[in-house]
Formats: sequence, C-alpha cells, structure tokens
Amino acid sequence: MPEVLRAAGIKRGFHTGGGMFWALKGLDLSVEEGKLTILKGRSGSGKTTLLRAVNFLEPADKGIITVGDLRVDCEKASRADIMGLRRATAMVFQHCNLFVNRTAIENVMESLIVVQKMKKKEAYDISLRYLQKVRMEEKINQYPNQLSGGQQQRVAIARALAINPQVLLFDEPTSSLDPELVGEVLSVMKDIATEGITMLVVTHEMGFAREVANHVVFMDNGLIIEEGSPMEFFENPREERLARFLNSQQHRLVRPQRIDDNLAADAIL
Repeated sequence: MPEVLRAAGIKRGFHTGGGMFWALKGLDLSVEEGKLTILKGRSGSGKTTLLRAVNFLEPADKGIITVGDLRVDCEKASRADIMGLRRATAMVFQHCNLFVNRTAIENVMESLIVVQKMKKKEAYDISLRYLQKVRMEEKINQYPNQLSGGQQQRVAIARALAINPQVLLFDEPTSSLDPELVGEVLSVMKDIATEGITMLVVTHEMGFAREVANHVVFMDNGLIIEEGSPMEFFENPREERLARFLNSQQHRLVRPQRIDDNLAADAIL
C-alpha cells in the first residue's frame, strides 16, 4: 500500500528549569494508506507529542511532515501549510472536547459549516450519516451531558470522520472512560478500520492492538525503537526495551474474545 503519512526527522523540545527536554529526538515514522498503526510506549515516551506534531497542535521544532501530496517543513510552515495539515488530518482526543451547548449532530456539523463553509442541509445529512456509522442515530438531538462517556466519544469520532481526513488520529480515546464503556468505542474503531480508513492510534489497549492493528510501533525516550506486525511485535520482540515493556503489561496481554461483542479484554480484567 502507498504511504499516506511520513514524519521525518521530527524534533520537539520543551524548556525546563534544567534546560531543554527533547520529547522527540529526530523521529521517523511512516504510515501506509488504509492501515491502522498503533503507537505504544511508556508514559512520557513521546507518543502524544508526535500525534500533536502531525496535526500541528504542538508544532515540531524540526522535521518534515508529509500527508498525501502536502509536504511541510516544520521550521518554515506557513499558515496555509498548517491549515492544509489540519484539513488532511483529524484528531480524536482523550477527552471528547464536545461543545456542551450543542447537540450531538450540531457538534458534528460545526466544522463542516464553519470551516468548510458547507450549507446547513448538506452538513446535516453528512453528520447524520456519520452518527449512524458510530451507532448514535438515536441520540442526535441529545446534549453531551445527556450522553455517557462512551457515547460522547462516539460523537467525537463521527465529528472527525465527517471532515473526510486522509489520516485519523486517536490520542488515548478510551483512557478516560469507565471500563464498561471501553468496548463500545473499540468496537466502533474496529468497524472504521475494516473500511480502510488510515488511522494512527495511541492506546494502552493491548487486546485491541493484537486483534485489529496492521502495524505496531514502540516508542521510548522520543524515538521509535521497534515496529512490526502485531504478531512480530507481541510474540517475538527483538529489542530488550520492548520485551521489558511487554512483560510489564502482561495483565493487559490476554487475548480478547471478540471486540464485536463489546468484550474488550482490557476493560473486563
């Protein structure tokens, strides 16, 4: 499959009391079109920083980000470059970030009307289609405070899908959910993956990674240490750091039954 996303030589530093802390240290990442790539690693390894750099929510200090035909030098990015990256990618956050004063369907419609200047009727029809895709068609007129955490996250996924991005980014989409709600979100994500939508996902859900991912990447200390298919990654780690990480996550490595049945192994342990 052709490459749809490339991050090359990505560096991101933060000033601290002790000097500069480099969260990303010249990292290179390639994501194939239509594939689900999962980023794994300990807290602080740079996973979320990388996602935010791709979407230019947290611009990298150095490096090149390419999405489709758009190539952006992070040191010289123009406003048009940044807007182009944000049109080509869409982020689903750990916390849903829905507008509390808008209904589910109004939340999905917002960017279509405001950013894409779409007519209200067209935006409504598109939003309804994507809410149906995430199984929220019966809740379209509910406000966020009337929805469960899992339902709110599904609205957020519909909102991201509606803008038709080339790459869909997920930053720990289930980590703030109650365990019994995790499975419904993972099930929706699995459905999306089967449709050939390119996804780059940061998640601690090991069972989901084993069952659904096409490619798994292990990050440590701001760099990619190892990557491969789920079988290679989980069954035959080459790097000692990955082996230690997997050993520390043994309680999450139970093979799930079926995510389709909303039985996420990580959620029911």
